[in-house]
Amino acid sequence: MTEDNMGASRPPTHMRKPAKRRPANASATGDLLACASAALGIVLTFEHPADVVLSRFFREHHILGQRDRAFVAETVYAIVRRLRWLYRLAGPEGLPRQLLLAWLARGEGWAMRQFEEQVSASELAWIESIKAMTLAEGSLAERADLPDWLTERLLAQYGEAELLQLAHSLNQPAPLDLRVNILKTRREAVLASLQAEGFDAAACALSPQGIRLTAKPALQKHPLFTDGSVEVQDEGSQLLGFLVQPRRGELVIDFCAGAGGKTLQLGAMMRSTGRLYALDIAEKRLAKLRPRLARSGLSNVHPMLIAHERDARLKRFTGKADRVLIDAPCSGLGTLRRNPDLKWRQTPQAIAEMAERQGNILAAAAKLLRPGGRLVYATCSLLSAENDDVVDAFLAVHPDFVPLGAEEVLKTQGIALQTGERLRLSPREHDTDGFFAAVFERRDHSSGVAG
Repeated sequence: MTEDNMGASRPPTHMRKPAKRRPANASATGDLLACASAALGIVLTFEHPADVVLSRFFREHHILGQRDRAFVAETVYAIVRRLRWLYRLAGPEGLPRQLLLAWLARGEGWAMRQFEEQVSASELAWIESIKAMTLAEGSLAERADLPDWLTERLLAQYGEAELLQLAHSLNQPAPLDLRVNILKTRREAVLASLQAEGFDAAACALSPQGIRLTAKPALQKHPLFTDGSVEVQDEGSQLLGFLVQPRRGELVIDFCAGAGGKTLQLGAMMRSTGRLYALDIAEKRLAKLRPRLARSGLSNVHPMLIAHERDARLKRFTGKADRVLIDAPCSGLGTLRRNPDLKWRQTPQAIAEMAERQGNILAAAAKLLRPGGRLVYATCSLLSAENDDVVDAFLAVHPDFVPLGAEEVLKTQGIALQTGERLRLSPREHDTDGFFAAVFERRDHSSGVAG
């Protein structure tokens, strides 16, 4: 790939919604450019998450083979990552088709002969002009390919040089990480099996349970996946389980379990003993946990649908949990390598509303912890408003909770990571998704000290 390192133009707040053009003959003729342009046009409305749009698009264009789908998906995601730069090339009113051609010409480095017989004569001339175009240096936000408001916030946290490095790392595709189910097998055995099959696989640098694949093969039907030996989980996400550090026989609560990736990890670390409750407010998300749970071999997991963080059914856990994990709902801006559309779909107002909700969830979940128990608050956000600000506000009104050093907690488990008291992961420094986590222990009121 010969992607230019130039910045780009036009903030997403000013973007109009492209028409949802879908050529009727795109699938029938195998015109991948038409398919990619049609899918891109729908994604750029930013009405729905890109992965949801693409899943629906592929169902409607089921004639597309696996390679064709991969081309469409990877091209759409790449364009969304570099959208401001591409609008500078194609013009502020650039249509999805023009953005696509500009990306292939400048981002992918297609030669002119690759466009022949796929585009019109006028488009060929336009592509030649795009290839010859030289752009002046844009604003900081344009060079970072981020919205103006997000650039301003990250600039205040990181400074210009570090922000640009971070933005560059966020604009790269994410690797594929697997977590080994230690209840069923060992990482060494899985790694040897994958390598024997020809996979370019290596042990993750940070997580003792992680394996990283260079390529992104379809694993849904692979025996290691179907028998529950491995699950797809980012290496950074795996480290949250080590911060919780659950033990056999304990009562552990995954307060915002979602589809249960971290729940399964915690259950395996508990060796399927004790009681592990997976709570969530979305029935659809919890439903996704059930087939994964069946594969995992765990018998100590109890999915539990709740209405909200103040659900009356939670009272039975008050002051009883040994460990509570809160992987709080957040902006997801730490996952832009996987979900680049989030940077265009989020707003400052949404961040403010999210932070208030996060504070409420943290306060409610903390009540479930017994004296001497451990609480972990985590997000996949890079913003202080969702991370340090929420934690600091919680500590200011909860003197019975004392911070534990995340670096020390990980060190006791053989994970050497210089992160300080609070975990901060980023694709720039750690080649993981962006994660934040703070660890607390509840004071034992009878002794006045942490348990």
